[in-house]
Amino acid sequence: MIGVILALILVAVVAGCVVGAVLFRTKKRHNKKLFTVCVSVACVAFAVFMLLPFSVHTVEPGQVAVVKVLGKAEYVRAPGTYLDFWLTREYDIIDTTVQQEQIRTMCYSSDAQTMDVTLIVQFQIQKDKAIDIDNNYNTLERLTEKVRSVSESNVKTVLSKKSAMNIIETRASVSPDVELMIRETVEDNYYVDIVAVVITNIDFSDAFEATVEEKMIAEQQQLKAEYEKQKAIIEAEKELEVAKLEAEARIARAQGDAEAVRIAAEAEANAIKVKSIEVARMLGFDIIETETEDGVLYSIDFTGKSEEEINLISDYLKYIAYLEKWDGELPDVITDGANVFFPIQP
Repeated sequence: MIGVILALILVAVVAGCVVGAVLFRTKKRHNKKLFTVCVSVACVAFAVFMLLPFSVHTVEPGQVAVVKVLGKAEYVRAPGTYLDFWLTREYDIIDTTVQQEQIRTMCYSSDAQTMDVTLIVQFQIQKDKAIDIDNNYNTLERLTEKVRSVSESNVKTVLSKKSAMNIIETRASVSPDVELMIRETVEDNYYVDIVAVVITNIDFSDAFEATVEEKMIAEQQQLKAEYEKQKAIIEAEKELEVAKLEAEARIARAQGDAEAVRIAAEAEANAIKVKSIEVARMLGFDIIETETEDGVLYSIDFTGKSEEEINLISDYLKYIAYLEKWDGELPDVITDGANVFFPIQP
């Protein structure tokens, strides 16, 4: 912009000098000295016009300039405005902002499945390597093509080591693997820093995607079947546990009933024993009392007693049991085995 303004000013000066020279030439022919001065000023202004505007160089923010002196890259200019003689110094401007390349390519997996891959590579030149970039590639466009080519080759190399199913299952880790390989290759050899590498799409063939979908459906069905199986096992175990608890409860009830029967039987036996002692004492039998840890133990002394006397105790006990059960009503018929009697009801 500054060069343009200077050029316009010099053009105006040259034009003014030429016009003045012509006027002085036509109107004042005797004033040759003034004419000579105007022509000289015009010539000097023209020379300045040819040299000064083209020697003003501006480097914008986000750029660096490689300055070539007589065709040889000598040094680098940061953003700013500089005055360098344009016939001996040439400015090659290089963009230092982040560059972004979208790459689409076809790759093969380790099991020979084809895929269309789209990735984005962001990179930025190393400013201290600007002279090397200019000497080796001359323009940023040529360097970008090299980065693009290397990145495409690297993504093919990384994906060729993985099976198609592995790529699908570990898709999130594919981009970091590709970025690492591109970074190691590019940064060490091509004077740029990799900012980011992102795989935005991996598209397999329709046939393979259909196969993967079928496999996923089969796996889901298998998982569902396994879930149903586990659920059935849990339900069966639950039912078994309930049945086991119910059986234990029935056993416990049965044991309780048996214990109750045993206790009742013991109580009845003790009651009979007590009655036997009482009857024996009433009938004149001797009762033996023995001290034990559980208390006094009573027994009947049958010494010197006949069998009829002993049976008398049993018959008397039967009679008592009969009386306990008798409802007070006389039977309609009584027999002693040989004769039949008909009792008269009161």
